[in-house]
Amino acid sequence: MQHPELDGLAAVVTGGGSGIGRAVTAALRAAGARVAVLDLNPGPARPDGPALNCDVADDDSVRAAVAAAVDAFGRLDIVVNNAGIGAQGTVEETTDAEWRQVLEVNVLGAVRVSRAALPHLRRSPAAAIVHTCSIAATTGLPNRVAYSASKGAILALTRAMAADHLAEGIRVNCVNPGTVDTPWVQRLLAAADDPAAELAALRARQPHRRLVTAEEVAAAVLYLVSPRASSTAGTMLEVDGGMHSLRLRAPETVESIER
Repeated sequence: MQHPELDGLAAVVTGGGSGIGRAVTAALRAAGARVAVLDLNPGPARPDGPALNCDVADDDSVRAAVAAAVDAFGRLDIVVNNAGIGAQGTVEETTDAEWRQVLEVNVLGAVRVSRAALPHLRRSPAAAIVHTCSIAATTGLPNRVAYSASKGAILALTRAMAADHLAEGIRVNCVNPGTVDTPWVQRLLAAADDPAAELAALRARQPHRRLVTAEEVAAAVLYLVSPRASSTAGTMLEVDGGMHSLRLRAPETVESIER
């Protein structure tokens, strides 16, 4: 899908150096936007946008990176708050330090970037913020208590920010992926006792029986930031193969009934 209306718009993507962020960056650039990558490891700069070292857990680092992006582009229209970290464990197992780290990055990171960007977004004719949320915000997943809580906060943050800033012409939405084939998920699989069995379990819990691709998530982000979505605000767009809403019979159950 072509989005010529993104031509000339300027974006920042946090966590844009890998995984979903890299796919979002590529999609925005293909649609004509200029993109600044904000990441701890942002990769090389490009003619259509700088690569900026940014730690979303540090307010000074965030403000400096956003200011550098605005200096490079002369404007800012799109913010994709994608930077995040995962965490495994139950509420009993997760330490205070782990809770603080996950919330600092996943929740306050999005807060810091949005706060630094808002003065510039208010001058944009097509301002949009998209948060990368997760199926974990709406569906209970085992051993993901801190991560799930952080993404639940992002969902609430999305709706509250949409209410606060829609009158200023700034749309705020989030995308809720299922389990995405990213470097982080690949590391989790590699650390499992039986990687093949773990991968099969991750695939099986999604109704379309496979992992979501980063490019599929990027396509959803591209829609949400496009002026074509000008009536879409405070929304979570699920890219999860139906995991949030569908309750399908297991294939073997269907086969046995048919027999």
